Amino acid sequence: MKLFSGFNTSLKKTNQNGIEKKKNQNGIENKRELDCSTARSASHSLSAEEILLEPYNYLLSIPGQKTRSKLIEAFNYWLNVPNDKLSAIATVVEMLHAASILIDDVEDYSVLRRGVPVAHTIFGVPATINCANYVYFLALHEITKFDDPEMHKIYTSELLNLHHGQGMELYWRDSMICPSEAEYINMVLNKTGGLLRLAVRLMQQCSESKIDYVPLVNDISLHFQICDDYMNLQSKKHTDSKGFCEDLTEGKFSFPIMHSIHSGHNDNRLMNILKQHSNSIELKQYAVKIMKENGSFEYTRNYLKKTEKMVQEKIEKLGGNPVIEKMNLLKIDS
Repeated sequence: MKLFSGFNTSLKKTNQNGIEKKKNQNGIENKRELDCSTARSASHSLSAEEILLEPYNYLLSIPGQKTRSKLIEAFNYWLNVPNDKLSAIATVVEMLHAASILIDDVEDYSVLRRGVPVAHTIFGVPATINCANYVYFLALHEITKFDDPEMHKIYTSELLNLHHGQGMELYWRDSMICPSEAEYINMVLNKTGGLLRLAVRLMQQCSESKIDYVPLVNDISLHFQICDDYMNLQSKKHTDSKGFCEDLTEGKFSFPIMHSIHSGHNDNRLMNILKQHSNSIELKQYAVKIMKENGSFEYTRNYLKKTEKMVQEKIEKLGGNPVIEKMNLLKIDS
């Protein structure tokens, strides 16, 4: 009763502005005015910073695998970065990862992320894009606290790489151009490798170690992305998290899709399915059947065995790393 009483009192006070007229039209108008008033009260209870970061904080509230944070911890087995600097680097990488996800979900027309609605379907596309860009600069602000020009260069170069890779993937998708395997690998090293390289290069800058771990990071990044491409089309766990074969709906030239298109001589069925951006389960199941017939999943599994071997050999040459081994990073979920 107090809620409606206060609302009516407010309306009477604003009668001179014409709102009393809206109140008298019908009950629907009253309800609309109440909803707007409630929304204004809720928004006014948040600070400007909280409002700007709503999409970001929403994403952080959804449990994730924290793979990048775990990798930072694993590489610190070798690099032994002081705790305060390590914590700051981990924070920067987590901020950038979350911001890039917000943008990716908009650009990929995603519906689900970690099994729940993506941020821009709740907060809107403009607010989500602005939030992500804001976080990019908040992360850069954290880097300035190191007072090390080389760290600024590392940050800038890897963010450029990340956007270059993402831009090429979007260009191929929107232009319906299937990349070669070499082009795909270069894109992955830019897009997926960007944040992992950023983390390890920042750590190396703060470490007394003179060993370059970037080649290992590149191999891990390539394995991660191809594994993710494979699971998007073959893993039930991935279906529960992001939807059934989401890459087909997006029209993305993932590793198995790319291989199948190049293997299917004069067969345009898969390309035509990608063009439709269909949500049809039956159509996507047929696309998966085409890829199986072309041996694309078997080829992908064999390629992952090769990248796994590359990673393991590099780790052994670096003296081994029990933290990485305990993480079981290279497995393929079914």
